[in-house]
Amino acid sequence: MIGIASDHAGFKLKGFLLNVFQREKVDFKDYGPPTAESTDYPPYARKVAQAIQEKKVTRGILICGSGLGMSIAANRYKDVRAALCLTPEFARLAREHNDANVLVLASRFTENEQAREIVNEFLATSFSGDRHEKRIKLIEEIQ
Repeated sequence: MIGIASDHAGFKLKGFLLNVFQREKVDFKDYGPPTAESTDYPPYARKVAQAIQEKKVTRGILICGSGLGMSIAANRYKDVRAALCLTPEFARLAREHNDANVLVLASRFTENEQAREIVNEFLATSFSGDRHEKRIKLIEEIQ
């Protein structure tokens, strides 16, 4: 299952992705917000990060205007590796090399179809392990 959340700046892009998920029968949980009213991003990053920690979802998607705030907030949580991805290649590398479990999108810099491609790549790509496994362990030691 995929957990997804945004702030007000990412609300429209989140709505587009929710429609895609419904059409494609992707199992997801929307962690909010319920409207496009101005809201702060940290509580929504927390909801998805905690869902990852509690294994309620296997991967997460967070969306804000620049993607930076959500990335910073989500990466504060143990076992969360959030990656801001601006292209499908970023998403592929984030999964293959970094075992990222949260995709962060920048709504002000990402068009709908590009976001769909990034999400598809993120969801379709597996962690390659091998030499990257050691690096993930080193990151975990920091936590």
